[in-house]
Amino acid sequence: MTRRFVIEAVMVAIYGELLAPSGPVEYIVPYNTIMELYEFRSSSEPLMNDPDDDHHVKNKINELIAYMEEPLNRKRLGKTLIMPWGKTASILLDDHITWTVVNAVDNEQYGEYLDPIETEIVLTAQKENAPILTDQFELIRRIIEAEVPVQVFDIQDFDFAMEYNVFS
Repeated sequence: MTRRFVIEAVMVAIYGELLAPSGPVEYIVPYNTIMELYEFRSSSEPLMNDPDDDHHVKNKINELIAYMEEPLNRKRLGKTLIMPWGKTASILLDDHITWTVVNAVDNEQYGEYLDPIETEIVLTAQKENAPILTDQFELIRRIIEAEVPVQVFDIQDFDFAMEYNVFS
């Protein structure tokens, strides 16, 4: 059974275990987090403390960008942007991993608790009835404080989430 998670695109570049799941997985990715990949690529700020890790992550970001820019994937992304909450057909990353990109829209519903990208992640999780997978402890804390009706897992608990995911 395929497990589904809402996630930021950069998390897939940072956490290699997300590219080696124990079973089939679908990552639901808000479009604006893909656009953040371009910002991370051009930034001189390191994403990781270790220079070798930072180099590896930036290479993964470049690979993800190149993959999303392939003609078929670019066409799918373009169709998604026509309407709010449009989503792509599944984009195959490998035999066990697919991406679905969603043209999420921030409606400022959680404005005092969450920034626009975080709001898009939460709203996508609500619309897709899928849990959020993140490494941001503060985001998890704010989701709990705001009593947002979504399930959220820390990336460190990815294997557990693959087994536990009740939304599949």
